[in-house]
Amino acid sequence: MSDHEQKPGNRLREELPAEVPPAEAPAADAPAGQQPGLTGRQRLVKGLWPPRVTRAQLIVALLLFGLGFGLAVQVASNSDGDSALRGARQEDLVRILDELDDRTQRLEDEKQGLEKQRDELENSSDQAEEARRQTVEKERQLGILAGTVAARGPGITMTIEDTKGTVEANMLLDAIQELRAAGAEAIQVNGVRVVAGTYLEDSGKSVGVDGNKINAPYRFKVIGKPQDLEPALNIPGGVVQTLEKEHATVTVERSSKIVVDALRAVKRPDYARSSSQ
Repeated sequence: MSDHEQKPGNRLREELPAEVPPAEAPAADAPAGQQPGLTGRQRLVKGLWPPRVTRAQLIVALLLFGLGFGLAVQVASNSDGDSALRGARQEDLVRILDELDDRTQRLEDEKQGLEKQRDELENSSDQAEEARRQTVEKERQLGILAGTVAARGPGITMTIEDTKGTVEANMLLDAIQELRAAGAEAIQVNGVRVVAGTYLEDSGKSVGVDGNKINAPYRFKVIGKPQDLEPALNIPGGVVQTLEKEHATVTVERSSKIVVDALRAVKRPDYARSSSQ
């Protein structure tokens, strides 16, 4: 049989190429320190857990915690302070705002008074005489504040009846502080002059004021602007409401003439001396 006469089957097998085995992809070398065969998700989880916290990160976290705690306490305190005002009536809120305006006006008046004194000293033809005049006036004012001279002027009288003996020294101190904040210039309680260094203490059923025992009824004589002093005592949650909760009776009367004549002895300081000496 000639070559042209070969069987068709044999000719087909000769024309087909031999099967080539598929080439194997070379395995990529794993990076140093990485376990081979891990998926991307597994490597991510392994990198995030367990967490590695440095000293600096721990300090920052503690500082942020402290800041957040402080802000939370501040917000809570502000909320407590505002709760009394939320339940106040409209006229009470208006009165509180008026009192704040009056305090601002007093500070502005005091500022203008000091500026006027400065201008008088600068423009006076006889500066020495003007300085002496202002010194005498300042001495009189300081004497009123120190309780060494008597004072008179408009103000209020507040009487506290305490039949059950529930009024304590801290309640009377709150009343004094509220009156001072409202612009009281001279105060005496049951014949005892109240000054900057006055202290109060409980003494049995009595109250001690600078070591002097006083008994109920407690009678406050206060010189100042009555339109400021009385509302300051009657604000919601203020002095009057606090005393009434203790079953005390409070009476406040305005007057165009209050005399504060209880005096304090002039005490010479033991150590302090004028720097001009």
